[in-house]
Parts: sequence; C-alpha cells; structure tokens
Amino acid sequence: MKLSVIIVNYNVRYFLEQTLLSVQKAAQKINAEIFVVDNNSVDDSLAMVRERFPEVKIIANKDNPGFSIANNQAIRKAEGEYILLLNPDTVVKEDTFEKCIRFMDEHPTAGGLGVKMIDGSGKFLPESKRGFPSPFVAFCKTFGLSKIFPKSKIFNQYHLGYLDENKINEVDVLAGAFMLLRKTTLDKIGLLDEDFFMYGEDIDLSYRIKKGGFKNYYFPETTIIHYKGESTKKGSLNYVKVFYNAMIIFAKKHFTGTKGVLFIFMLKLAIYFRAFLALFSNFAQKATLPILDIILMSAGLFFLKDFWANYYYQNPDYYNNSFYWFNIPLYVFIWFLSIFLSGGYDDKKSLRRPARGLFFGTILLAAIYGFLELQFRSSRMLIILGSFWSLFSILSLRVLYHFIQYKNFNIGETPPSNLALVGNSHEIKRAMELLQNAGVNKNFIGSISPKKNSSNPNSLGHFFQLEEIVRIYKVNEIIFCSKDISAEKIMNSMTGLGPQIHYKILPEKSISIIGSHSKNESGELYTIDIEYKINNSINQRNKKIQDFILAFLFLISCPILLFFIYNKIGFIKNIFTVLFFEKTWVGYHPSKEEFWTLPKIKNGVLFPTDAFTTSLTDKKTIERLNFFYAKDYSTNEDLNIIWKGFKQLGRQN
Repeated sequence: MKLSVIIVNYNVRYFLEQTLLSVQKAAQKINAEIFVVDNNSVDDSLAMVRERFPEVKIIANKDNPGFSIANNQAIRKAEGEYILLLNPDTVVKEDTFEKCIRFMDEHPTAGGLGVKMIDGSGKFLPESKRGFPSPFVAFCKTFGLSKIFPKSKIFNQYHLGYLDENKINEVDVLAGAFMLLRKTTLDKIGLLDEDFFMYGEDIDLSYRIKKGGFKNYYFPETTIIHYKGESTKKGSLNYVKVFYNAMIIFAKKHFTGTKGVLFIFMLKLAIYFRAFLALFSNFAQKATLPILDIILMSAGLFFLKDFWANYYYQNPDYYNNSFYWFNIPLYVFIWFLSIFLSGGYDDKKSLRRPARGLFFGTILLAAIYGFLELQFRSSRMLIILGSFWSLFSILSLRVLYHFIQYKNFNIGETPPSNLALVGNSHEIKRAMELLQNAGVNKNFIGSISPKKNSSNPNSLGHFFQLEEIVRIYKVNEIIFCSKDISAEKIMNSMTGLGPQIHYKILPEKSISIIGSHSKNESGELYTIDIEYKINNSINQRNKKIQDFILAFLFLISCPILLFFIYNKIGFIKNIFTVLFFEKTWVGYHPSKEEFWTLPKIKNGVLFPTDAFTTSLTDKKTIERLNFFYAKDYSTNEDLNIIWKGFKQLGRQN
C-alpha cells in the first residue's frame, strides 16, 4: 500500500462529499486506502459516506475526542507507506498525490510535505508555509506586525512571508489541512500528541519531525482548495481560547527556562488581547445598529416633548421631569424589545421587520398607558408622534447603511448574480434543476463548454475563453461542474480571475453546489435538502423566550396548577430546569435512529406526540411527527402541544 488518506470529519457533510470525490480521482493511479474518522457528527455525514463511498474505511466515534486522537485512530490501522492527513473542507487536484509522492520518493530525508493552498475565492493562504512560533514570532503575530510587514524576514516569520509562494522550500511547520507524512518517520517520532484537542498538533508534529533528523518541505507544484472556517469561527472567543491554549501546551512541552517562561507569558497575554479584540469586534458588529436606534428614538422623544408642549399646550414646562427618567426609557425599551423580537436586528437589510416591531410596540404602549399612575401619563399623542419619528429615523438609518455599503438604494432587494455554468449540457441541466428546486434566484447568463469543439449551440463559448466571457457579460458567479472539468482547471481559473468572482462547484452525482468566498466565513451551499424552520435564528430565540415566560408563569401560579398535574414534584423540577435553559417545554420524542438527523435542540418535557389524545407507539409515526415538528416549527405549535399535554408537564425523561 503506497498511500493512506485520513480525513477527520465533524459536521461538514457537503464539503466532505466534495473532498472524497476529489480524493477518489487523485488516487486512481495509486494503491491507496481512504479513512474517514467521524467525531460524532449530527448532520448525516456517515450515512452519506456509506451510501456514496462504500470503499471508504469508516471509524465512527460516539463522542468528539478531538483532531489528534481521531487521526491517531486511523494511523494505527493504516497500511500505507505514506500517511496523508487531509481536512474535510478541501479539494485536491487529480495529480496532487502522484506529484507529492514522487517528490517524497526522490527526497528520502523528507519527513513531511505540505502544498500550496488557496481559499474558495482563489486567494493564496499564507498558512501554507509557516515558521516555529518563538516568543518574538508569537509577539509579531499577536500584535499584527506580521500583517503590517507581510514580506519581512524579521516580522513575518510565522507565515514565512519572505519566501516565494511558488518555489519549493524547506519550512518549519506543515499545515494540518494537508500533511503528507512518511510512515517510517511517524514510527520513529511517534504519532500526534493527544494533549492537543484542536490546533497546535501540526506545529508539534512538525517540530518533532525536524528534531528527529528529517526535513519538512513546502511543495507548491500542486495546489489544493481549503475552504476554511467550516468547523470554527476564526473571530470567536472559542477559537482564541483553543488556539492559544494549544500554543501554551506546545511551549510547556518544548521550551524550558527563561525562553519557556517568556513564551508562555506572551501567549497568555495574547489570549487576553485577542479575547478583548474578539469581544469588542463581536459587540461592535451586533450592538452598533441597536445603539443607534436607541439614540435616535430617545433624541426624537426629547425633541417631540418640547415641540408638543409648545405647539399644543403653549407651555414649555407642561411636562414634568419624570418624562425624562421614566417615560422615555419605558417607550424606547418597549419599542427596542419589539423590534428585537420581530427579528429587526437579524437582517439589517429588512425594512418590514423593524416596522412590524414598532407597530406592535406602539400597540403595547397604548395598552400599558392606561395602567400608569396619573403623573406618568404624559400624552398618548407623544406615543403616536414618537412611533412615527422612530419609524422614519430607523428606516432611514437602514437605507443609509445600505447605501454606504452597496452604493444604491435597493434595500431589501439583492440583485441576482450574473451566473455562468461551466460544463456539458447534461450537468448544466442538472445544475439548473438543482438551483430551481433550491429556490436560488440567479440571473443565468449562459453555459460555457469545457472543450473547444462543443456541439452545444447555446453555449457562450468554451472554457479557454472564460476570462473574456466573464468580462463581456459581467459574470460575478461561476459554477463549475466537476464531472466535466478537472480540479486543476478549476483552481487555475479561480487564481486567474481573482476573488471578485464567487466560485462554486457541483460535485458529480451530488445534490449540492458548494463554495466559500472567504476563509473567515462559513461556506455557501445550494442544496435541495430539507430546510428546518426550527433552525431559523428567530424561531430559536422565540422558543427560548417562550420557554422562559411560560416557566415563570407556571412558577407564580404553581399552587393552582399542581391540582391538574400528574407528577407534581416533577413539574416543579421541570420549571427550574426550563428556567435555566437545561430543557425545553417541547422537544423531539426520543428515537435513536431519526433523532440525530434533525437539528439539535434541548431535551423536551413534552413531545409532538402529546398533541394527540391516543398514545402513539409506532416508530415510523413518531419519527414523522419529529420531522414535521422540526420542519414546520412555530411557537404556536408549542403552545398547542402544551395545552393538549398539560397534565404531563411533570414528566421526568
């Protein structure tokens, strides 16, 4: 056996499918075996692998033991002369394996090899070649000096920016996304260190390869796509914590004395610094629009109070000071909360959602107004005027935000991309049907034949005219049919045309079109798979809010409700577990086979089956009810189930 390919998967089913298809093509002329180690994915990855790739050797973990442990599980079973650790969000060229193995065969001192990587927009990924993270290197990376001086041999040793990205070089660190390792090297230096859960294991292994007397090579004579950002958000606190803690493990293991102490101090400083940046960035992204809305609504009420006092009552002192510290905060809070609950901050391009929130908030304020003490009843007219001002200012703010970003006033209208498809007529037809079934709105410009001698009269041209076609027809999205065009040609087109185009790939026999325009963003996916409403962020939030409100109401009315509940102690326990978000009032009926293919939610006190007066025990019926609950979820459905299954609210599962 010449090569063992090992892919560790965690909830990236569609990217994994594309990776395996590219690996199959690249391994056609090589005696190779393929392992997929699944770390307890809940997205039906294993079912896809078993159905589409029966020759793949599967290791199915019942939990997520981390990247190192999962790779080691397969390495111990691997029979190949070479071991390739490959990420599940990559695409390799058809000749990638042949070229890499030939180079390793010709360089017996090479212990490991990495390749040139590009992201989903065709941009070179600098982590393709890296240096060891010494204290100074860590300092430069943490505080951004490596980005300010990307080509500096002093400040950018982490990504070795001074080395030509198109030339073969010895490097310190191989990227974990593609690590080709000589099996005899692993036998000598040991497997991946299982103290590393995620990140850092590639640095540690690369370091031990060099300490063992072998060399690490950066080999840019073949390229792979690495979509990135599929398992971890780079700007998240979790990423900061996991990545820098991995660096601390590395420092404690390999550095001693003053150098080790300094390195660990630098890394801990980096954790706090990066955590602060992540918190600030996340806060700024999420809070800027709400804060501006609150300022605008408050400022409007300040102005309207004086305007109405002078205009209508002809007395500038008509309203007392309680308007400032009671009425304005109350009005603004209710309007803001109503906008939030209506999803006005989930989609910044929507005008309908904030308008809807303001409408219901104003109705709520009008109802509350009658219950206020006389001194706090400023004027219903101020509520009406304030709501009109808030509507005008908030919608104007969103229009301005849209104009600054897109230089047009077509807010709420995303103009369809000018789309071109590259492939033969059969795959083009399949791609169009998939886009239509998935409800994707695109301005289809036309198809492009992969060969010059195409017989398709409707083709815009052939593949070698792609650059000219993109320019003439202003194409900004391209879908490549991988059955008809090689991965090498796809990658060459991506790097040649540049990141201003959105690229996607339709894998052979797949029902999904896959791409990713940025290494820092989640991938883009067109698929005809079922969309579950319970996955919607607004529905998830509203479900939590409804759970909390109901638990609170049940708590204060508990003495009365206990007369109607079968398990009284269980009911009290459930109230507190729901209040602390450990359970939800309505969840899936437990079903081992079906349960894990649905979107994950908290365990429920009641189930969709509780909406029926008769007891349901048929397995298929229960699975279907779970499915429709997730697919068509609404808070009203939860209320219906709770009403009909009220006596079972004390159930302990």
